[in-house]
Amino acid sequence: MDRSKPSGAQEAKPGADFLSLDLAGAPVGTLASRVAARVREAVLDGSLPVGTRLPPTRSLSHDLGVSRGVVTEAYQRLADEGHVEGRGRRGTVVVSSPVRPAVPLAPDSDRATAARRRAVFSDLDSADFVDRLRAAPARIDLSPGVPDMTAFPRAAWLRAEREVLTGRTAADLGYGDPRGTPALRSAVAQWLGRNRGIRVTPDEVIVVAGAAQAFFLLAHVLRAIGINRFGVEDPGSFGARQQLRRQGAEVVPVPVDEDGLRVDALRASGAGAVMLTPAHQFPTGVVLSGPRRRALAAWVGEGGLVLEDDYDAEHRYDRAPVPALRGTLGDAVVYVGSVSKLLAPALRTGWLVVPPRLHEPVLSLKRDVDLGNPVLGQLVLAELMGSGAMERHLRTVRVRHRRRRDAMVAALAARLPEARVHGAAAGLHLVVTLPDEIDDRAVAEAVLAEGVKTHPLSLHRQRPGAPGLVLGYAANGAGVLGDGVAVVARVVRGVLDKT
Repeated sequence: MDRSKPSGAQEAKPGADFLSLDLAGAPVGTLASRVAARVREAVLDGSLPVGTRLPPTRSLSHDLGVSRGVVTEAYQRLADEGHVEGRGRRGTVVVSSPVRPAVPLAPDSDRATAARRRAVFSDLDSADFVDRLRAAPARIDLSPGVPDMTAFPRAAWLRAEREVLTGRTAADLGYGDPRGTPALRSAVAQWLGRNRGIRVTPDEVIVVAGAAQAFFLLAHVLRAIGINRFGVEDPGSFGARQQLRRQGAEVVPVPVDEDGLRVDALRASGAGAVMLTPAHQFPTGVVLSGPRRRALAAWVGEGGLVLEDDYDAEHRYDRAPVPALRGTLGDAVVYVGSVSKLLAPALRTGWLVVPPRLHEPVLSLKRDVDLGNPVLGQLVLAELMGSGAMERHLRTVRVRHRRRRDAMVAALAARLPEARVHGAAAGLHLVVTLPDEIDDRAVAEAVLAEGVKTHPLSLHRQRPGAPGLVLGYAANGAGVLGDGVAVVARVVRGVLDKT
C-alpha cells in the first residue's frame, strides 16, 4: 500500500487544542515563555480555575511539535510563580485563583462621582473602613498580611480530617471545653516550645477565634482591673489599634525606630500596657533590639504589661529566628498567636497565653461570648500540627515566599529606584518609603483606581512620618507582582513629575 502523501497535500501545522496554543513562527528561545504566558493569562482570567489539570508534558509537546523540555520549562516557571503545582501521578494542577477585573474608569462627566466612590482612604474612623478596604475591587491585591492561600495543604488537611472523623467517638462532638480542646492546646504548647522558645503547659493555653477575639477579651478584662491606657507602636497595625479603641481603650502612640519600640517614650506615656510586634514589627519589619528588650524588662519590673502579637514570626528568610518575648519575660507578657499567616485567615483560630491572674477572667468572658471555638476544626488542626505536616507546609511556603519577595524587590529596584525598601528579611510584606513630597494616601487611591490594592504607610501612623506604601507579596506570583509594581511606579512617577 502506498502510504506516501498525495501530491500537493499540505502538512498539518503544529498546534494544540489546549488554549489554542500555536507556536508557529516563534523564535526557539521564546517557546517556553510563550507557553507559560498563555497558561498564566488563562489562570488569571479564570479560564483555568483552581483544580484544573494541565495536559501532560509529553502530550502537549507532541501537539505543539516542540521538545518536551520546552513544556517542562514552561510548567516549572508557572510553578515558581505559584500558579500551578506538580502532584505526582495526578499531574500538574492549577492552584492560583483568578484576579478580579480592573476597576473601569468612569466617563469624564462622571469622574467626580467616581472619585468619591473610590475614596477608600478618606474616612479611616468609620466603623466599616476595614470592610470597605477589603471589599474594594482590584485585579491585583498587594494588601499586607495575606499568605499564599493557594498553598493551603489541602491533602494533609483532608487526611487529618479523615483521621479525626474515624478516630473520635460521638462524645467528642459535644460543646467541648471553652479553653479549647485538650488535643489542640497540647499541640499549641508543643509548637510554641519548638518554634518560639516558649515553655507553657496545655492548661495555660486558651484557644480563641483569631487575634481579633484575643484583643477583644484582653481589652475588657484589663479595663476591669484598672488598665485602660495602652501604648501602641507608631507606625503600627491600624486594625489592632482600632480593635482596642472600639472596646473603649485609650490608645497612645509610641514611636518606633530602627531598634524597635522606644521604651523611654513608652515610660513617658503613662501607659499600663503596651502592644508589641517584637519579632517582626508591623509594618516596618524591624526587630526589637537587645538593649530595648532589657529596657522593656525594667519597665515590666515596674508593673507594666506587654501584649505580644506574634503575628508572622515563623516567616523568616535572611536572619536567625527571633525568640518571643514571652520566653524571656514570662508572666509579664500576654502572648497572642494564630494560624492566619501560617495556613489561612478563614480558619479563625488562634491562641492566647496569659498570666495566672488573668486566666480565669479571660476564660470566663470567652465562655460568655461563644462557649468555645468549633471543636472539629480544632481537632483537625491538632492532628496537622502533631503529625509534622504544619512544619512541612511552613518549609514549603518559606521557599515560595522568598522567591516572591525577591521578585518584588527586583521589580521595585528596576522601576522605582527612588523608593527605599524596608523589612525584607522576614514576613509577608515590604514597606517602601517615598520622597517627602508624596501624599501616600493619594497614591494608594490612584493605584487602586488602576486595579492594584496597597496600604498607604500613613494608614498605620498616628503621628506624621515619612510617606510610603505597605506591599504584600506572598499571595501573588512573580509576574503578577511585576505588573502591580509597574502600576505603582507609574503613579508615583506621575506625581513626582508634577512636583
